[in-house]
Amino acid sequence: MATVTFDTHEFIKRLKAVGFSDEQAEAMAEARKAALAQSLDTALATKADIFAVRQELADVRADVRLLKWMLGVVLGGVVALLLKAFFPAAG
Repeated sequence: MATVTFDTHEFIKRLKAVGFSDEQAEAMAEARKAALAQSLDTALATKADIFAVRQELADVRADVRLLKWMLGVVLGGVVALLLKAFFPAAG
C-alpha cells in the first residue's frame, strides 16, 4: 500500500482559523484522511504490484513461445500429410 503524508494537525488549524468548530475540523480531517487512504489503495501501484505484473508477463511470454513451437510442429505435420496424400511416393 502506498502512503502519503497528510498533516491533520495543520489541516485542523486551518479549518479552525476560518470558523470551524473543533469537532467539525476533526471530523473533516478524519474524513479527508480516510478518503486519501482509500483512493491510494485503489489508484496507485506499488513496486510489489509492478513486480507481480512483470512476473505474470514473463510467464505469458514463455507460454506464447511454447505455443509457437507447438503450432509449428502441428502445421509441419499437416503439411507432411497433405504432401503425402497428393504426391504419393512411386514404388
